[in-house]
Amino acid sequence: MAAALALLAGGCGTPGAPQPPSLNLPDQVDNLTAVRTGDQVALAWTMPRRNTDKLLLKSSVQVHVCRKEEDGKCIPAGDIELSPGVKGAFTDTLPSGPSSGSPRPLAYFVELKNRKGRSAGLSNAAWVLAGIAPSAVQNFSASLGRGGVVLQWTPSREPARPGTDSAIRLRRTLVTPVSQTENKAHSDPLAPAQEPRTRSLRVAANEASDPGKALDKDVRFGQSYEYQAQRVSRVTVGGKELELEGELSAPVRIVAANIFPPAVPKGLVAVASLGEQGSPTAGSASIDLSWQPDAKLGQTRYFVYRREGDGAWRRISPDQPLTAPVFHDAHVSPGHTYRYAVTAIGDGTPESTRSDEAVESVPGQE
Repeated sequence: MAAALALLAGGCGTPGAPQPPSLNLPDQVDNLTAVRTGDQVALAWTMPRRNTDKLLLKSSVQVHVCRKEEDGKCIPAGDIELSPGVKGAFTDTLPSGPSSGSPRPLAYFVELKNRKGRSAGLSNAAWVLAGIAPSAVQNFSASLGRGGVVLQWTPSREPARPGTDSAIRLRRTLVTPVSQTENKAHSDPLAPAQEPRTRSLRVAANEASDPGKALDKDVRFGQSYEYQAQRVSRVTVGGKELELEGELSAPVRIVAANIFPPAVPKGLVAVASLGEQGSPTAGSASIDLSWQPDAKLGQTRYFVYRREGDGAWRRISPDQPLTAPVFHDAHVSPGHTYRYAVTAIGDGTPESTRSDEAVESVPGQE
């Protein structure tokens, strides 16, 4: 019995089948992205934390970057060394070959190698377009107009390339901080929606259709914006839509100050009345004014002016501008003729010029 126990105890200490040593191969990258701007391609990815044996990597990793056209070889683009788990980044300046000729697909890969130069294979392919990049936008500028920010540039002289959709991409960045009112938009349903930090506007642009200008109507007065422009070619290759971006222009900044008055009011009409005999208002005279409301209802307000003959204009409406396109003038006299005009004013805007005159005479008392 003792011998059996001893034998059993000895069996518990017998080692299992031997395991092969870890090759310490870093996991493959599966989220490589690539963006080409001009003749530079910016790559981004996430470095793995573990090797193919699911063990934590303990030292930096060698990163090999290569590019490949169609069925050709993957041409080396550069090598760097990065720590596990960090955000990887690499910028490749294209040589004359891939940066010339017509647009065509170009794939990038990264390969992570251990200290012995071995890897688990190439990453996913990140596609860009090889070929001549669109020319840079020239003489880009921004100015204020009545409808928003007017953006201008020198129109393209390049003919449209077959199978290529050419455009100008306008990038807008909000420079001023988001106001407290906008920060509270989520709690106040009547507050304006928070303005996005960045926006993009695409304008068709080749020799046949490049307008050389665009209007950004979606700006908020009082805010500062920064704009940049670049030419973009879009090509569909093998059912996949790829973009080739030209260089970004130098940024231009502008403050969207509300320097333009509202439209001059139109359709001013004046109607005089005299209280009938025997009524409570007998003998009282008045003139009622009305005009067409501005399209921006609630944002435009009004002042009313009056004069007699060729006398000076005098404002007869209250110090606070009117919110509705009507006014009742009770300070008139029977037998007199009056001339009226109306101006418009917006939030923080200058006052408009006076409208066309409306002339009305108050009947004399019998």
